[in-house]
Amino acid sequence: MKSMKDNETLQVIVKQDSSGHRLDLFIQNQTEEISRSRAAALIRTGNIQINNKDAKPSSIVHVNDVITISIPAVQPLNLPAQEMPLDIIFQNENIVIINKSAGITVHPAPGHPDGTLVNALLHAIPDLRGIGGEQRPGIVHRLDKNTSGLIIVAKNDYAHRHLSNQLKNRLVSKTYIALLNGKLGNDKGEIDEPIGRNPHNRKKMAVVSTGRDAITRYKVIERINFESSQYTLVEAYPLTGRTHQIRVHFSSIRHPLVGDSTYGGKHSRINRQFLHAARLEFEMPLSGSSASSRVSFEAPLPDDLNGLLQQFRA
Repeated sequence: MKSMKDNETLQVIVKQDSSGHRLDLFIQNQTEEISRSRAAALIRTGNIQINNKDAKPSSIVHVNDVITISIPAVQPLNLPAQEMPLDIIFQNENIVIINKSAGITVHPAPGHPDGTLVNALLHAIPDLRGIGGEQRPGIVHRLDKNTSGLIIVAKNDYAHRHLSNQLKNRLVSKTYIALLNGKLGNDKGEIDEPIGRNPHNRKKMAVVSTGRDAITRYKVIERINFESSQYTLVEAYPLTGRTHQIRVHFSSIRHPLVGDSTYGGKHSRINRQFLHAARLEFEMPLSGSSASSRVSFEAPLPDDLNGLLQQFRA
């Protein structure tokens, strides 16, 4: 099922492999955006129906049932602008490129209304408010809280549409640096496995047959031996943008990222996953012109990751 936006209605026909599932579980397996708890809430308010009839979260779906999903408009958040350090590596009239530090959440969410990248951007660029939606002004893609590196922010609706279309059509090239546990055998390769919510832990993602298509290519940079353990430094190139994609894919082939306690890579020498968005390449939005130019930006490894590498190489 395609991604859903607020104030949108979509109908889904139940297929054979989903017949017999609870309605709330069926909904959460159809999209990354709707958790089981949110699905249950939408069902109770009548925003999700089976064959145009109200249902319960525990209702069972059957083959050829028509599930209608209506996502109500989200009430705008009154987001505070906050003065916070921002590493701006490029800025023009259309976009800003930020080198995000690890530990910073990209946008506010229920229970986390401030202290995010968006709050800092609203202070640095007041006109950003409302671009691309009140909830995530200017944001066209995300990085996990504990992933560092480059992120693009649109400064106007034209740039937001331009960049969003590039992401949708896989025209934005992203390069990540990751350190994996274990010795990766192949010098390069591709992981093509669908990703969806982990059926045993809804706060995590996993490779599941009912997930959305996800492709990650990689190239080995260096293999390292340290204290009787082996590690592999790679460049990772995600062709799709699923939640936790790189982390889940490498964990699925038994090479979790060093420091990634969520997906099996916990390490005593680092308290976050070794993952850095090092390079972005895309078509620069140019106002008032149909022409565009392909540009690229790079950000070096931050001190914590570079320091760990030096320890391992010593």
